[in-house]
Amino acid sequence: MLDKPVIAPRTVRLHESDNLVVAVDPINPGSILNGVTAQNRVPRGHKMAISAIAQGEPVLKFGQIIGFASKPVEPGEWLHEHNVEMHAFAREYHFAEDAKAEEVLPLEAQATFEGFRRQNGKVGTRNYVAILTSVNCSASAARFIAREVERSGILADYPNIDGVIPLVHGTGCGMDLKGEGSEVLKRTQWGYASNPNMAAVLMVGLGCEVFQIGKWKELYGLQESDTFRTMTIQDVGGTQKAVEAGAAAIRDMLPIANRAKRETVPASELMLALQCGGSDGYSGITANPALGAAVDLLVKHGGTAILSETPEIYGAEHLLTRRAATREVGEKLVELIDWWEDYTSRNRGEMNNNPSPGNKAGGLTTILEKSLGAAAKGGTTTLTGVYRYAEPVTAKGFVFMDTPGYDPVSATGQVAGGANVLCFTTGRGSAYGCKPTPSMKLATNSEIYRRMIDDMDINCGDILDGVSIEEKGQEIFDAVLRVASGQHTKSEVLGYGDAEFLPWQIGATM
Repeated sequence: MLDKPVIAPRTVRLHESDNLVVAVDPINPGSILNGVTAQNRVPRGHKMAISAIAQGEPVLKFGQIIGFASKPVEPGEWLHEHNVEMHAFAREYHFAEDAKAEEVLPLEAQATFEGFRRQNGKVGTRNYVAILTSVNCSASAARFIAREVERSGILADYPNIDGVIPLVHGTGCGMDLKGEGSEVLKRTQWGYASNPNMAAVLMVGLGCEVFQIGKWKELYGLQESDTFRTMTIQDVGGTQKAVEAGAAAIRDMLPIANRAKRETVPASELMLALQCGGSDGYSGITANPALGAAVDLLVKHGGTAILSETPEIYGAEHLLTRRAATREVGEKLVELIDWWEDYTSRNRGEMNNNPSPGNKAGGLTTILEKSLGAAAKGGTTTLTGVYRYAEPVTAKGFVFMDTPGYDPVSATGQVAGGANVLCFTTGRGSAYGCKPTPSMKLATNSEIYRRMIDDMDINCGDILDGVSIEEKGQEIFDAVLRVASGQHTKSEVLGYGDAEFLPWQIGATM
């Protein structure tokens, strides 16, 4: 009997200067790969040294520094936390050196989708009625109102409405009235109230909280209307009366919200939020660069894409500053990095507290490595703007918004900024939805796609089998257009999205 040929595990070297390879398949000790004998078992998605690395020398992936050898490393050794560490090093920002004018297709040549054109000219991909809350004290009342409307069965009479959603949170009081946390909450609530995926909004408060609805309305010039109502539990006489009044207000809004009809609109009306969570060693090789290719297509068609999660571009920000449209745009990004270094220090943390345990199990060793992969979601086009958390995004093209790396908080800021669709890459398997904005899941590897098929929308793992980044980017772009036109994502089918509204809490709770 002939012996079966030994098939070497697959690996990938991402840049000619890299002193490591990434294991596509698990590597067993003794395996010979490009003349290097594996000294240890290397799990899939993890890294193996292909040359000697002296203690203190850089460990290179993507042609960039992802850490430094904490001890001498021999060729064939598994590279991870036991022999790789992170410390500060100088980075050259080269502000705006690679900026270029992007070629945007003329309107008649742009791709299209079926969206809801609003009176202010913005376009929604969904048609929700929302119940927002000024404070956690009114959260239960908001949920009771939504439940009352659902129990009545009246929504069956309004097929153009995607649902009534209570978007509740855990703050709104016990905070500095003029502090940064209060300002962020005001912006977030206004952003959700004005997101084009909202057809109508009811804001419910308690009455005595720090977040005063009246002052918030005055700040943003809001007036009560057929599609915008407010009330407080104290003013209407308690919880039961608030539920009755809230349900009546929703019933009044439903016929108006139902008038919205989808119409053909250009892809330039899309604002795509970019997220990654439950990342692994494949994220920066498959799903993230593929999403970046889709972003390049979207920018070509006149649309907007929002990269966020500031702690997860740390160490890769120099790749973005050189793409900034102007030096001012690049410097705004560096200012955010400086703020985060101070913020983590004040809270007795460090930027390398990220990656999470799951990220590390998936092969990511340092935040530098994670950031280089995460930044790939932003594609290759010019960075046209940098925004604070939940600020309205007004620039077209590729932009950045300051947010934490925690996905629900980050996505909440992006939706408040105006995002009407979202793409979320994951290698470990994130369970997430984002009403009112549909969230598409992009699996970084085929195993997680098969294992969590009910959660995953697109498999990017086949890039490891030969599908090109460009092909996968086109597949993602086409899927975004279908979802924007009303096709439900897996997270929408599962019912995710009501509980994931999570404004960023900054500052002391008093």
